Amino acid sequence: MDLRRRLIGSLGLLLGSLLAIIAIIQLVSLRSDIDAEVEASTRLVNVLLAATDPPSAAAPGPSLAQRLAAGGLRHLSIRTPEQPPPVYQPHPLLAALGLAPPERGEQAIRIGDQMLYIAPKPRSEIDERLADTVQIWSTLLFFFGTTLLVTWWCADRALAPVRELEASLQRLARGEPDPALPAFALREFGRVARAIEHLAGALADARAAQRDLARQLIAVQEDERRALARELHDEMGQTMTALSVTAAHLARNAARLPPPAVAECANDLRRDLRTCSEQLRAMLKTLRPHGLHASGLAHTLRELVQGWRGRQTEIDFSLDLAQPLSGIDDALALTVYRVVQEALTNAVRHSGARHCTVRIAASPGLLALEVSDDGRGLPAAPHWHGGLLGMRERVDMAGGQLDILPNPGGGLCLRARFPLAAAATQPAAPTEGALP
Repeated sequence: MDLRRRLIGSLGLLLGSLLAIIAIIQLVSLRSDIDAEVEASTRLVNVLLAATDPPSAAAPGPSLAQRLAAGGLRHLSIRTPEQPPPVYQPHPLLAALGLAPPERGEQAIRIGDQMLYIAPKPRSEIDERLADTVQIWSTLLFFFGTTLLVTWWCADRALAPVRELEASLQRLARGEPDPALPAFALREFGRVARAIEHLAGALADARAAQRDLARQLIAVQEDERRALARELHDEMGQTMTALSVTAAHLARNAARLPPPAVAECANDLRRDLRTCSEQLRAMLKTLRPHGLHASGLAHTLRELVQGWRGRQTEIDFSLDLAQPLSGIDDALALTVYRVVQEALTNAVRHSGARHCTVRIAASPGLLALEVSDDGRGLPAAPHWHGGLLGMRERVDMAGGQLDILPNPGGGLCLRARFPLAAAATQPAAPTEGALP
């Protein structure tokens, strides 16, 4: 059952019950009014009979004056000449509202040998109407109050699952993996509960991916440190040792060495220093290529693709690069370079492709990157892990979107789109990339 049907059903039952109660009250009131009218009519008939048939001396009964004094007549005031005339007193409420009826004079009627004075008596009708009005208002107030109470109760009961949903969201905000949602009878809350459970699953996957990425980041840092330490020890360490030996030889034998031997030692020092400089430059290029900034991105990408061309990977690499690449800041340039670097590494390691193309195009407000190959394509059950997860995190931090799709001609197509400042971008036709 959904919330609308429950509320409509509850309120319909309430209104039907109240209407039945009002109908019963009106029937009881109608019956009492009929009884009062019949009784008043009977008394009027008795008064008129008494006026036409006075009591005999043998069987004396109440006189006409006594019958009239007994009262009980509705809407009429009847008196004998012996009784004083009634004093007209308008109803105070109607007088205050300016609705009091005007005073009506008495009419003298002779019935038999009796003279009767009859005048309208609106006070009784006014009292009856006021009593009916009070009864109607009391019923309406009861109806209004009961409706409000039952509506509040129905709404509170129907919205009670909201507290469970709120508690489940708070559990997710605290990092708990299970929202612990009960089964809801209402369809709307059931759909919200399923959405929250789906959100909990997505959050759990995101947290697991984040932990995996953090572990990989630490592992990569440690690997880089070990590699850097090994290169420093194995390569630069040996060169620095050779420099130290040569310098010590010069220091000990400077006075005895002939000029050709000193020149030979100087040449050895120069050669070892050049080797040390080349080793240091190679290490720095591995850590961060020189010129990797907004204005040097195109040149750095060409060097990256050219470097893969020279490694005998049996893959034909090509670069299709828009000229110029405007509206790119240094952070975005680093992101684009790292994504291309990781994509080419994956293509060499896993694709088995013969051709791999890198395309970069800039348009107003958008930078589009595409790396496609003709290799094996997507695995049967692709997962975001390792280098793919790192690429997605980098693209997300740059405000872009990364998609990995099957290539229409076979293979894999990696597409990344990055937003650019519209004022800084100008459309440029891509140039077919023969690398320098």
